Amino acid sequence: MTERDLQIKQIIEKSPGIQFREIMRSSGLKNGVLSHYLSKLEKHGIIKVIRGPRQARFYPPHISEDESIVIKALRKQTPRDLLLALIKEEGGLEFSQLVKKVKKSQSTVSLYLSQIIKDGLVEIRFVSLKKRYYIKKRMLVDKLIEDYRPRLLERPTSGFEDIFNSL
Repeated sequence: MTERDLQIKQIIEKSPGIQFREIMRSSGLKNGVLSHYLSKLEKHGIIKVIRGPRQARFYPPHISEDESIVIKALRKQTPRDLLLALIKEEGGLEFSQLVKKVKKSQSTVSLYLSQIIKDGLVEIRFVSLKKRYYIKKRMLVDKLIEDYRPRLLERPTSGFEDIFNSL
């Protein structure tokens, strides 16, 4: 393995779920050069790539599918804020309470809440005829927060992703 292979592998191990542009910034490599190395590392099973609409995320090979779903949510500000709010509230939260906790518009909260429900991270229960939201994979979320703090939690995000995804 070359020095560049090791450099890229280390970047991905330190920041699982990292996107291409972030690797480019961290490594200082140009687009084509980085593409070559990432392709080579993926082909040899040194990294794992999960491709989704509009994005690919890069992980160490030991990260499970469930872990990658949680990591992806924790790397985005609004889903991360939603998960953290639900972790703090054992009794779950109503939608209006979530909107207040994360300080985002109802439409933004609705968009990301729908996604983390679809991903199986949050569940809905009816309590006194009202919808309440609860964290579903609490132990896994807690473990990943502990394992990757501060990189996943204290990393500043611009909010651009929220704006882009709400269009």
